[in-house]
Amino acid sequence: MLSLISTNLFKPVAISENIELSHRLVHAPLTRYRASKKHVPTDLMLQYYDDRSKTPGSLVIMEATFISPKAGGYDNVPGIWSKNQIDAWKLITNKVHQNGSFASLQLWALGRQAKPDVLANENQKFVSSSSDIYINDLDRELAEKLDNPLTGLTLSEIDQWIQDYAQAAQNAIDAGFDVVEIHAAHGYLIDQFVQKTANQRTDEYGGSIENRSKFLLNIVDAIIDKISDAKKVAIRLSPWAQHGGMKGTFSDLHPIATFGYVISELQKRADNGNQLAYISIVEPRASGNQTVSDEIASLGDNQWIYHIWKGIIIRAGTYTSDSPKYSNIIKDVQNNNRTLIAIGRHFVSNPDLVQRLKNGWPLTDYDRSTFYIIESNFGYNDWPIYGDTPTHRDNQFSNKTAVPLA
Repeated sequence: MLSLISTNLFKPVAISENIELSHRLVHAPLTRYRASKKHVPTDLMLQYYDDRSKTPGSLVIMEATFISPKAGGYDNVPGIWSKNQIDAWKLITNKVHQNGSFASLQLWALGRQAKPDVLANENQKFVSSSSDIYINDLDRELAEKLDNPLTGLTLSEIDQWIQDYAQAAQNAIDAGFDVVEIHAAHGYLIDQFVQKTANQRTDEYGGSIENRSKFLLNIVDAIIDKISDAKKVAIRLSPWAQHGGMKGTFSDLHPIATFGYVISELQKRADNGNQLAYISIVEPRASGNQTVSDEIASLGDNQWIYHIWKGIIIRAGTYTSDSPKYSNIIKDVQNNNRTLIAIGRHFVSNPDLVQRLKNGWPLTDYDRSTFYIIESNFGYNDWPIYGDTPTHRDNQFSNKTAVPLA
């Protein structure tokens, strides 16, 4: 089997003075619905992140986490607004740090991708950048039936949302996270402002690229101001994704025009002393939780980002799909010394993925049907490390259910 130990993937890299990684393989953020009904992290999540941070010097980006109750719209996703949530996350970050590794938390708000019935159950408004631009007719019908139609945020509401992001970031730092990653990808709320497909506003947050990017950039600035350390802030972008009603390559305005501006603005901040920890960018091969066709993927490329952004870049998207050749990993990690590679799906079924790639051990195939089983350990913490024989289908821990940590 092919070992990647001699590649840049296993050369150390410093993200900041306080975050020195022993390798460049990153755990990508993965929504898995193993939090409690009240959005509190659970014992299943503690074990999951413990297992995947065992190699000292690893960076584990934890799952997308709601910044406030109004940011939600899915069941059993963790939050970061209450004391119980912060205390629970603290137990998880403590365990990661005990393993000698580092933790990043992805800050999330769904916007028009929320499920209208979940919002109704939690007494929250259905909001986006603009009113009445639904992803599909089913959402429109259900939202109208529940008397909670999709509405565009007002200017005063936008100001409050920006402060909510900043407070969530502070809460994450209080919970022990080394980095907060702003989820501005895959058609969720921030992306709904950035991309013209969802943003039909005519005020200061709509129209031009500069205006449509303002919500995102104001959130970045507010978080930096709140936690007083830009090196603890990161962002995720997906220029090519067609997830959540976005159009990717087929946008009226080419993705590089839109996201080139965003990244240029982030580099300006870096030049002025506010260097972010990293930018995470999704490859054109991936769109949300789906792999796109080779034909569509070939229309995009992320090499352009290196001409603008001078800091650390994490690249994510089907990097282990060609196991055991790993040609995309090798090509991209060798191409530039600022590159890290994030893996998602195969990190679920291979808790010791770092050691498997380092030693050339074969990977265990993941089981997509078990990705989103609410509060269940089945397909989550019952995957074997290399050399063990049981699979999650006969593991005695498969039937365990989640218990809130706080």
